[in-house]
Amino acid sequence: MLAVLAPGQGAQKPGMLTEWLDLPGAESFFRWAGAIADADLLELGTTGDAEAIKDTAVTQPLVVAMSLFIARELGGMPGPVVHSPQAGRDVVITGHSVGELTAAALAGVLSVEAAIALTAVRGRAMARACAQTPTGMSAVLGGDAEEVLAAIERHGLVPANMNGGGQVVAAGSLDGLAALKADPPAKARIVPLSVAGAFHTSYMAPAREELEALVGGLRPADPSRLLLSNADGAAVTSGAEVVSRLVSQVTSPVRFDACLATLRDLGVTAVLELPPAGALAGLAKREWKGAGIEVLALTGPAELERARELIAAERGRAEAEHSPDWRVVVSPARGTVVPAEVPEGTHVPAGTPLGRIRSRREEVDVSAGYDGVLAEWLVQDGDLVDAGDPLARLYPQESR
Repeated sequence: MLAVLAPGQGAQKPGMLTEWLDLPGAESFFRWAGAIADADLLELGTTGDAEAIKDTAVTQPLVVAMSLFIARELGGMPGPVVHSPQAGRDVVITGHSVGELTAAALAGVLSVEAAIALTAVRGRAMARACAQTPTGMSAVLGGDAEEVLAAIERHGLVPANMNGGGQVVAAGSLDGLAALKADPPAKARIVPLSVAGAFHTSYMAPAREELEALVGGLRPADPSRLLLSNADGAAVTSGAEVVSRLVSQVTSPVRFDACLATLRDLGVTAVLELPPAGALAGLAKREWKGAGIEVLALTGPAELERARELIAAERGRAEAEHSPDWRVVVSPARGTVVPAEVPEGTHVPAGTPLGRIRSRREEVDVSAGYDGVLAEWLVQDGDLVDAGDPLARLYPQESR
């Protein structure tokens, strides 16, 4: 099985489009994508300096458009090229943060146009949220996992990305990040990230509200390829659920470590990271060291031939269709849990109330997103949770 990884913000580099522009249709594609995103993606990707491409409002559509163009160039990939609803069990796709919109398009959930447009709206909304309060993010590399999380909490920060490969990204106030860098956990290194704010935290709540107000106009299809979610690493089978998770992920932690664990459990034999590539491939190599899984980062046109070989090797291979054994219900917000009185082992139809999350500002209801059996509660009444924390496990069942 081949895994395709779609990078997120932070993977961008000055001039990253330049060497790809010799490919047929490249220049016209990026002009067209720029028209959809209301940004000059071609100029940004060729002559824009590091500061210009740090701007969240334009960086996100630039990264997504680049990944989608190269996927189209490879051929045989879903989304930008013709795909059938029952095909594609030889490929599993996941993205990191805004890369989840790329992944949604590659899995056929969104059209390329819708993915780029939604990414542009997301980027502008997050840029406005960043402007309200100065915040940032820093990668914590190495160290004991428990000590790292304790240090992040001690400095008033949150673990916004659990990336695997010994990397956790802390997010929050600039003062808190400076204090973390001055007093790092033992055997850990702190690397400030070139981002505009504390993504995947409550600081992005205004952006999430903007997205919630418009996604009702989308008509997503169900995935035609295996598609893993950053929320918990589980496969998502409903287009509506994919879109719901795309919105909630703006304020929820990225659990790319869970995605890597699922990929390994699925038995992937090769991994292909779309451009701008390098970061996710590095995480996969460190997480799977010694596993014998080939990991290819598409850093330039020279790697296209090998990428096509990896795709061709999987095409037509008989693969068992994967259906997740269970899925995790995650918290939509930070607050105190009030679980519903639903005993473990109960069949819960889609939409069944499972409780609510209470905070000082609001109460947010939690319900089952699909038919299933409540396998296990993972929280108790009164527990404090962050957005994205697991609440319960459900065994999914087919709707009747």
